[in-house]
Amino acid sequence: MNDGKRTPWVVGVSGASGTPYAAAVLRGLLAAGESVDLVVSRASRLTLLDETGISFRDAHWREDLATWLARGADGKPDTFAVDVSGVRYWAAGDLAAGPSSGSYPAKGMLVVPASTAAVAGVALGLSKDLLQRVASVTLKERRPLVVAVRETPLNGQTLKHMVALDEAGAVVLPASPAFYAGATHIQDLVDFVAGRVLDAAGVPHRLYRRWEGELGGATPRSG
Repeated sequence: MNDGKRTPWVVGVSGASGTPYAAAVLRGLLAAGESVDLVVSRASRLTLLDETGISFRDAHWREDLATWLARGADGKPDTFAVDVSGVRYWAAGDLAAGPSSGSYPAKGMLVVPASTAAVAGVALGLSKDLLQRVASVTLKERRPLVVAVRETPLNGQTLKHMVALDEAGAVVLPASPAFYAGATHIQDLVDFVAGRVLDAAGVPHRLYRRWEGELGGATPRSG
């Protein structure tokens, strides 16, 4: 029974390269009518600034978020029209934030992109910031946790941490674009990864062309 109570997906953005993946996931969640609680790590602010030129500021988060989500993966501004009214923002250092408690209503958490530091912190239960704490809460409450790892190559220690996350019930989802969907633009590759993240969370979307068992289905046909 839906009593109208807000039950969001928590999206954690860590410091790994790949902020366009996070933007695409956020757009997909909002397009599906989902509420979102957003946690942006301190390290990810530096990555976002480097990859997009956007400064993400606590005092102006709504304005900065709208600017970020409107930007295409190719860096072109105002590519997308996005309503961010369904987003609630929590500062990464706020360990008393709502999602830090298991009693806070949430559907689950998506960490995208996930750095190796974030993977290690969650696997070891360090909870050194709000992102890691919410991921730990998500696991202990047996809610869906999707960790979109963005790193290459992977060393043995990180692989062990990824196995630990899998054993704890998380979905470990490397940010690996596929090409069978007929990508013709960088945004297509980004949207494929974002779509797979949403698939793992059970959120409907139309971000990529699904495989239907037909070879050459993504190849443009001449008239």
